[in-house]
Amino acid sequence: MSDSSSVYNELRLQHQLCDVVIRVDNLEFPAHKVILCNCSAYFRALFTNWSTPDCQIPNVSSAMIKLIIEFAYTGFVHVTQENVEELFIAADRLNIKGILKACSDFIEGHMDAKNCIGICWFTDTFYNPELMDKAQLFMINHFEEIAATSEEFPLLSAQDVANIIENDQLNVKERKVFEAILHWIAHAPEERGEYIDLLLSKVRLVWMSPGDIIENVTYNELVRSSKECRPILHRARKAILDTQTNMFSQYTFCNPLTHPRLPAAYLLAVGGWTNGHTTNEIEAYDIRANCWFSVAETDEVPRAYLGTAIFNGSLYCIGGFDGAEYFNTVDKFDLGTNTWQEVAPMHTRRCYVSVTVLDEFIYALGGFDGEDRLKTAERYQPSTNQWTLIESMNEKRSDASCTTYHGRVYICGGFSGDECLRTAEYYNPQTDQWTMIASMSSRRSGIGVITYANHIFAIGGFSGTSRLHTVEVYNPCTGTWHNMPSMLMPRSNFGIAVIDNRLFVVGGYQGFTTTSEVECFDVETHEWSAICDMEISRSALSCCMVPRLPNMALDAPHSHSLQ
Repeated sequence: MSDSSSVYNELRLQHQLCDVVIRVDNLEFPAHKVILCNCSAYFRALFTNWSTPDCQIPNVSSAMIKLIIEFAYTGFVHVTQENVEELFIAADRLNIKGILKACSDFIEGHMDAKNCIGICWFTDTFYNPELMDKAQLFMINHFEEIAATSEEFPLLSAQDVANIIENDQLNVKERKVFEAILHWIAHAPEERGEYIDLLLSKVRLVWMSPGDIIENVTYNELVRSSKECRPILHRARKAILDTQTNMFSQYTFCNPLTHPRLPAAYLLAVGGWTNGHTTNEIEAYDIRANCWFSVAETDEVPRAYLGTAIFNGSLYCIGGFDGAEYFNTVDKFDLGTNTWQEVAPMHTRRCYVSVTVLDEFIYALGGFDGEDRLKTAERYQPSTNQWTLIESMNEKRSDASCTTYHGRVYICGGFSGDECLRTAEYYNPQTDQWTMIASMSSRRSGIGVITYANHIFAIGGFSGTSRLHTVEVYNPCTGTWHNMPSMLMPRSNFGIAVIDNRLFVVGGYQGFTTTSEVECFDVETHEWSAICDMEISRSALSCCMVPRLPNMALDAPHSHSLQ
């Protein structure tokens, strides 16, 4: 509060030099017209047309008037769960924009699965497009939880439900969409059964598994008893056949039954080694459409054996090798503006570098500088654009891989310059110390390491004699390793990422050639399965998961044409 505002507020509290009295609920609130006029155009209009010093304000309680007048003098209002709705309505009626903003921020900060639908209804009555957009986005992003637990979800109209489930941004499996429909109908089956065809037509049936379609949809009693649902199922069966023979054509993205939803995140495959040279090609995998597409805005510098990181909506490409030069440079791609810029370089040239993100830092560990395998490590703080050396590792490691778990950085395997390593260690940023942990059962260089299902997975790699398809998993709670199902093919120097609760390995080197093949592991089924290949074969690439951002260039395949 400024000195002048403090003086005016003191005068108000002492009832000095006040030129207006606001009367509400038989209570009087002395004030200064100039202060209230500065707060709201409502008061300017009121005092212009009001000749007496006493003013009655209808439909606003004395408690709210007290808060509004205090805000006019101090610029502060105390918003609580108990007063936020009444205060918002009063501020909306009196056009107090500052209080509306404070209430909106409070509501947004307390938004959850139980109240977001009610917030949408509230903003329908009291126009606030920004808050409405945020509530609708929250509903889309948390639809599965809302449909299962919210007491407000069954109160939606059929058209409201239809509008939600036809939204491209709805990021849930189609089986869950159909289950939500049944849950909504079950709240009043006699009245709502007639809407099954309207709602079923919004489900992207093509993206359900054949088993789900047969067991959960086709044999559902509501669907079977509805004549209107029969043509929907017929069109779905035809669309499935069409997409199998004409996968991801323009038809796929134009047909409402086959049009994939926007994913919550994309998997990026960056750089690498292909056809005997390095590449700057970036491909993105759309998990909803099960397809890869090229990202036009590629890094100017081709890099292999690089590291990548996603931080605050930007992709960082770190270190690497172009076939002749070993890099300490770092390029940053802003996914919001689709622009590249070079940021501060590392202290050391690092090819075969291991990169991960923990808290506010990007870590670059070990690698090869063109002469020596490295045990040094450093970290980058994007907010200051500075790299800082941290304590060196216990062993030299190039071609290792790292991840984070519960505030620590874990690194496994790699090549020391003399041998492929089976050792592993972790870094504690609180103490700036590295600590060895139990060794893996296999030596692994060109390994993929990632945190998944509360364990640390060490996958594939090169043992010194052969490429590996085996997988072992470290339990940080017990300090022990155990085996998991092996990959479908042996590979080293591949990309690795977790997206949609599945673990993906991308490309790599099989021992005689690079590959474009991709497979994923589902911890629920304990099975590996092949998915859509990349457009180019490559090894020595880096992969990362990037959350989808508004107006993101990566959403291009969901328009009516593919890149």
